[in-house]
Amino acid sequence: MRELDVSEVIPQVKKLCIEANYYIGEDVLEKLEETLAQEESPVGKEILHQILTNHRMAAKEEMPACQDTGVAVIFVELGQDLHLKGGDLYSAINEGVRQGYKDGYLRKSLVDDPVIERKNTGDNTPAIIHLDIVPGDQLKITVAPKGGGSENMSEVRMLTPADGLEGVMNFVVDRVRRSGGNPCPPIIVGVGIGGNFEACALLAKKALMRDLRDRHPEPKWAQVEDELLLRINRLGIGPMGLGGRITALGVKILTLPCHIASMPVAVNIQCHAARHKTAVI
Repeated sequence: MRELDVSEVIPQVKKLCIEANYYIGEDVLEKLEETLAQEESPVGKEILHQILTNHRMAAKEEMPACQDTGVAVIFVELGQDLHLKGGDLYSAINEGVRQGYKDGYLRKSLVDDPVIERKNTGDNTPAIIHLDIVPGDQLKITVAPKGGGSENMSEVRMLTPADGLEGVMNFVVDRVRRSGGNPCPPIIVGVGIGGNFEACALLAKKALMRDLRDRHPEPKWAQVEDELLLRINRLGIGPMGLGGRITALGVKILTLPCHIASMPVAVNIQCHAARHKTAVI
């Protein structure tokens, strides 16, 4: 069994927090270039051009691509043959977030009490950590900063089996329609279907980690993703909500089995500053 001291996790998480906020993924940049050529609205084309310029400038100048550097969402895959020693994994992750947001000059956006006092924690901790146990002896960490504007436009709905596929698609498209320009389009739409109330929400967030250039491995769901993207881009919301053909860069779906009487569906919307970076230790 391999051993890993949790102190090695801290600098990795720190680096991921900074790099995720500075450098937008190549898949997103490629899609923005592609949609720039497709957009017909002069205002929409100018907005897409400015977004691309902003992302490239952020990378060159090593500064946040968006001022809302978000909640630090951390996906962890822990190999079952890896023994962690020297401390607590969650504490190490939070220390990495603390250092990354301080040294990277990233905005601290968390408040400790969600309702009454709402005092800033001062270091953007605690992170939201999702842990999966997987085969192997490695530790895979993905940091995905999530801004408030797009997160606020997300939703879980408990549909029934009678609603069918059309009910699912109607809900997804209507959620985007009601969101309008609030999540800073062009957006990426993560959809989780199945599981239960909480599982479908996590599926939707995990769906946002998929590469925009990939296709769903199951043809039936790849077709649904294509159809949803088509319907969403027919809404006319456009870049930054000012009208145009391009409201979304992609729709990504993940599914789980569910109860015979249920059909839970979650939509997690991500703005064009789709930030996530991964390291394997």
